[in-house]
Amino acid sequence: MEEKQTGKKQLGLNIISSSQKSSKHKGFGTGAINLNNVSPIIIDEGEARIDVGAMHAKSKVERGIRFTAERQDAEGGRLVWLVWVAVDKTEEGGSYAGATACEMWINSETKRGFKILADHVNKLDYAIKRKIILNEMDEEAKAALKKLLTTHNAEWWERSPEELKNELGG
Repeated sequence: MEEKQTGKKQLGLNIISSSQKSSKHKGFGTGAINLNNVSPIIIDEGEARIDVGAMHAKSKVERGIRFTAERQDAEGGRLVWLVWVAVDKTEEGGSYAGATACEMWINSETKRGFKILADHVNKLDYAIKRKIILNEMDEEAKAALKKLLTTHNAEWWERSPEELKNELGG
């Protein structure tokens, strides 16, 4: 950790894995978010795909785009969804336990985009907390997400909460 000129440690947030070695990490001012069981899914032009680059805002669709919090900066662009999906692993097997959607608008021609980073972070947190928030998505995006989740692992889909299944059309 970097020290300020006053000699005090800065408060930090560490993203760590749940391995034995890193789970021993402790210290003042540190918090931990375990992202081992969260996957980012990008839905673009009716197709859903897992893109781990989205964890750091570097998904394929985000690369080379200058984002702002002003919607008009991406005028003429297309709607792209980032969906955070949390997986629970139990003795019975895995399931899709949390899913939240965040919007982005991307204008590839002007290389400009719109997103609200705070919304993306909050929705990641909600997915980790096993919430289902997909109500802003259109039917085409929901169908693409359902197709990806069911083809990726049908058993996980079967064990998933009814709320998720209902939100994505059964």
